[in-house]
Amino acid sequence: MKHGVSAADASQAPSQELPSGTGRLEGEMPTTHPARRGQHARRCLIASLLVLCTTLHALAQQETAPVAVTRSGAVRGTVEHGILTFKGIPYAAPTGGDNRFRPPRPAAVWERTRDATAFGPRCPQLPAPSTAAWSSWTEPTEASEDCLSINIWTPGLRDGKRRPVMVWLHGGVFSVGSGGTSVYDGTRLAARGDVVLVSLNHRLNVFGYLYLAHLNPADYADSGNVGQLDIIAALKWVRDNIGAFGGDPRSVMIFGESGGGGKVGALMAMPSAQGLFQRAAMQSGFSVTAISSGRAMQMTRSIIAALGLPGNDTLAQLRALPPERLLAALQQVTHGMPFGLGPVVDGRALPRNPFSPDAPVISGDVPLIVGYNRTETTVLFPPAGVFDLDWPGLTMQLKTLVPDQDPAPLIAALRKLHPQATPSDLYFIITTERTMGANARAVAERKSALMRSPVYLYRLDWRTPVEKGRLRSPHSLDVPMVFDNIARSSSLIGAGAAEAQSLADVMSIAWIAFARSGSPNAPGLPAWPPFDLRDRATMIFNVTSRAIDDPSSQERALLAPYTPEPSSP
Repeated sequence: MKHGVSAADASQAPSQELPSGTGRLEGEMPTTHPARRGQHARRCLIASLLVLCTTLHALAQQETAPVAVTRSGAVRGTVEHGILTFKGIPYAAPTGGDNRFRPPRPAAVWERTRDATAFGPRCPQLPAPSTAAWSSWTEPTEASEDCLSINIWTPGLRDGKRRPVMVWLHGGVFSVGSGGTSVYDGTRLAARGDVVLVSLNHRLNVFGYLYLAHLNPADYADSGNVGQLDIIAALKWVRDNIGAFGGDPRSVMIFGESGGGGKVGALMAMPSAQGLFQRAAMQSGFSVTAISSGRAMQMTRSIIAALGLPGNDTLAQLRALPPERLLAALQQVTHGMPFGLGPVVDGRALPRNPFSPDAPVISGDVPLIVGYNRTETTVLFPPAGVFDLDWPGLTMQLKTLVPDQDPAPLIAALRKLHPQATPSDLYFIITTERTMGANARAVAERKSALMRSPVYLYRLDWRTPVEKGRLRSPHSLDVPMVFDNIARSSSLIGAGAAEAQSLADVMSIAWIAFARSGSPNAPGLPAWPPFDLRDRATMIFNVTSRAIDDPSSQERALLAPYTPEPSSP
């Protein structure tokens, strides 16, 4: 019996169609008009060709996809706009179960080439407080304790080049965030500077910084800093593997913004990080001080109380709890603002405050960029009404900030210094300068005093036009500039901002130059002298960028009685 009907056979068969609902006997062949059968044959042929083309395309992609060999095994990435991209490579083992709260352990070795085309999961965290300015930034939504992964953007493999390596540490106040956030995409930076860009995930909040040494000093002495130890494990991975990705392990820059800048500051004071990086940048985050062991123990006791754990074998219970229970306790203790945890001065992994009372000698030879944005506090959870203050309203707000000081002399003096400023303008200048500005200057002063390597201070004054300009120069505005990712930040910068792109051209080239040489100076850029205690040179980034000696001198003098001792903002 034939298993098909030829066109000739079909021409001899009676032309008929089965009425709707009519069945066929088993084995009976359908009869169809010759034209319809021809159309069906052509459709089958086209479908088969499409399947074949898709298969050949997939095989071709597999053949041309970049493959690099790490010490744990080979990884296959993708090519994005000419840049070779590898995502989600494990640099350490999963952190759940018995590994929870303990220093990172080596990643398992794999035999077959591993796919590295998608970001790994975020480390467990509570939702970050929402801000419209960052709504265009996206990041992976899946979370897991198997989260210690690294991402790499490189212009080339095995081409004989040894490129500078820029390792980015994400923001989020040690509690939220991911190296896979869209604004951290390294494609443009890698292409622009012929550098290797690295981002990573590490443990956060209770999983990365819950201090348990007082419960078991033998096994959990490092628990308050395992998030930092994850980063150190990633830097060791870079040292051992980045050569396979076209990078130079002897030319590594670490940089970060907000909490990421604080992570950089802490690493500069950690003995186990010494020698793993040669340059550093701290952007709007500083870790002048870290959390004391006493304060860390109080936080731990509060979280354990919120969990309602019985008194026996607390550590075993903490290891066994689902991540959601631990995060719920954190949310309860911190009243929905999942902060209050971070590196702990434990006398061991972090033996001292990072930049108090002075700069750490162990990183004395590491050149540093440090800086902040002019009005950071427009997006750092501003109180209700501060965008529409009148002068009495400004007085009331400042009395809340510094209840022991009369703000009237300060307001009067600043009005003379900034005659065009509104009450809200002065509020944001004051609240930024007494925190971010004071901390940035403290780091620059203390680093400069070592006289071992240069430090470069900056302030970003460019005002974003979004929200009719009311955000001024907010926290995180520097990130898309440094990454040259204006198009990925429309909610923060607006669409088609030519001024922003010009500024991104300047800032990204300066950071690339610093990664390459330890100096942010490059042809075509305004001269940026190192900061010293006499001239206090500061690069002001704006439509026209230029270095100015001590641009905040008058404000600093006026604010001195109202400024707390520098600490971690």
